[in-house]
Amino acid sequence: MSRYSLTTRVATRDDAPVLASLWTDSVRRADPSEQVADIEQIVKNGAASVEQRVMVVEYDGQVAGAVLLRILTLSPLNLEPCVHAFYPRVFVDFRRHGVGHALMEAAASYAEENGILHVATAIPYGSREANRFMARLGLAPVATYRVAPTGVLRSRLVPQRGKTALDGRSKVLAARRSLRRARAERLATEE
Repeated sequence: MSRYSLTTRVATRDDAPVLASLWTDSVRRADPSEQVADIEQIVKNGAASVEQRVMVVEYDGQVAGAVLLRILTLSPLNLEPCVHAFYPRVFVDFRRHGVGHALMEAAASYAEENGILHVATAIPYGSREANRFMARLGLAPVATYRVAPTGVLRSRLVPQRGKTALDGRSKVLAARRSLRRARAERLATEE
């Protein structure tokens, strides 16, 4: 059995088409050329900043996986610095060959280089395999990140027509309950 080599390196702009196909479900919905341009911009920003880096793992010379690393705070309320490993992904053909470990090793190394004590990751909620992999590496769930289109959220926040009758009915029922409670309390004190 021959042994293939894994190589971890910083992504270049030439990697953008492959990375756009790897992260196809995570990038904005647009024309493929625009998605590639977005990835090129992300890679360019990473090359110009010490706070962001896109890492690629090659398996026998082919891009097998990638991760976007960013130095941010642990949360908007907890200002402790943290390396966020966004969208660590491995192409299906290269799974179970150590590529995921290499990506998370790159995240740990990046944190150590910058003197940062925590690494966080963002992976799809519904990906059982990815969640189990991260749990085996010691990453615990901290929060659930939910997203909705603004229009959908707005439609759920604004009372819809036809519900006003129900709202009025529920107010009447609440008032009746309060009256019953007050009457029961009055009777209890009279005894």
